[in-house]
Amino acid sequence: MSLFVFFAVLAAAAMHAVWNALVKVHLDRFLSITLMTAGMGAAALVTLPFVEVPKPEVWPYILASVVFHMGYRTFLIGAYKAGDFAQTYPLARGTAPLLAALGGIVVVAEMPAPLAIVGIVLLSAGTLVLSFRGGAHLEKLNLRAVGFALGTSIFIASYTLSDGSGARLAATASSYAAWLFVCDALWALVLCVVFRGLRALPVLARDWKAGIYTGVLSGGAYWIVMWAMTKAPIASVASLRETSILFAMMISVFALGEKMTAWRGAAVLSIVAGVVALRLG
Repeated sequence: MSLFVFFAVLAAAAMHAVWNALVKVHLDRFLSITLMTAGMGAAALVTLPFVEVPKPEVWPYILASVVFHMGYRTFLIGAYKAGDFAQTYPLARGTAPLLAALGGIVVVAEMPAPLAIVGIVLLSAGTLVLSFRGGAHLEKLNLRAVGFALGTSIFIASYTLSDGSGARLAATASSYAAWLFVCDALWALVLCVVFRGLRALPVLARDWKAGIYTGVLSGGAYWIVMWAMTKAPIASVASLRETSILFAMMISVFALGEKMTAWRGAAVLSIVAGVVALRLG
């Protein structure tokens, strides 16, 4: 992984943490995620005249990713309802890089370098420590929450592998990302109408500014990740992306006044060590 790609992915991770920490809308989680996805699609829509239409062989990856993203959002909402956000979200994000690394070996025949494997493990371990010991108590993480969180991680790994492979096959990562975001937004709106009815659309429209804001940040962060996966191993990029958890923790400590516990300190050291190993690998 080149130094430019390395710092680009770190920037994407920071963007991911920032929009999660700063942007709040007064909607339930299903509508909030739908709003963000719609905003991402709206931002991507204006770029379509400037990017190539995907080749026929690229469309299966885009369609598969739309399905995987919908599964990810569904399980993430279930995890939010079943358990504490501070635990379920890091648990989902922490196990996803390990699954992506295993999937990369099987699906795209991409074996990470030994030092990169060490980095992936250290990053995942640090994220999981934040999940279990960084916030609420371990005993409050029930089996239902664990199931939804692990299901979320499977979908994260799935769309990561699909998008990494599709972006590599497409003319450019930008064309793949733009068409994916538009297709994902259209499908999310269709499902929103199916499950909530047409009355949900005016509700979304009232918070359209928040949708555009979150959509641009989220879409920009993930576009960087997809571009990076065309330049570096998928598993390494996927793992480095999860440093968003570290940025989110830093925001919670320095901006929100939360305490830096010993467990959080250990998690930070593990994540930083993982980042260094990925860079050297």
